[in-house]
Amino acid sequence: MRDTSRPSRSAAQSFPPIVDVTSRVLILGTMPGEESLRRQEYYGHPRNQFWRILADIFHAPLAETYPERVALLRQERLAVWDVLQTCERQGSLDQAIRNAVPNDFRGMFKTYRNLRMIVFNGRKAQDLFEHTVLRQQGLEGIALPRLLMPSTSPAATLPLSAKVERWRQISAWLVDR
Repeated sequence: MRDTSRPSRSAAQSFPPIVDVTSRVLILGTMPGEESLRRQEYYGHPRNQFWRILADIFHAPLAETYPERVALLRQERLAVWDVLQTCERQGSLDQAIRNAVPNDFRGMFKTYRNLRMIVFNGRKAQDLFEHTVLRQQGLEGIALPRLLMPSTSPAATLPLSAKVERWRQISAWLVDR
């Protein structure tokens, strides 16, 4: 008989990256939440502030459709991916992640050499990258600057205006030098 006293964890699978040879800044989350997985869209939860923050930073209207949102990423030379390829998790909270398997960053950095910076969408993405990816994939010496941003998750309590101001820093890394 199965123990039903604890909710079961479900396996989660990340999406392919949104990236091309013009991408300059790689934005990393941990793993798509349940609503994003259901919709098959990065930052698909309607209360996630990711798309609203980018629209504000780049003085663009908030795109209604996912293809329009992806087009904004490409236009602004942003790449989006998750640190994890798979994990087990109950719900959508990062704290519930277990049995994490990272994505192939060695391949990412070898293929997309125009990337100038890594931006972490929240502390857990940074921790997973620095404690799992760098060690497991032998990338300790990676020269790309890394920047921690406040999470765009609806669970993060920082006001939207403060998040926008912090996230605005990525603009400097998109300018051709």
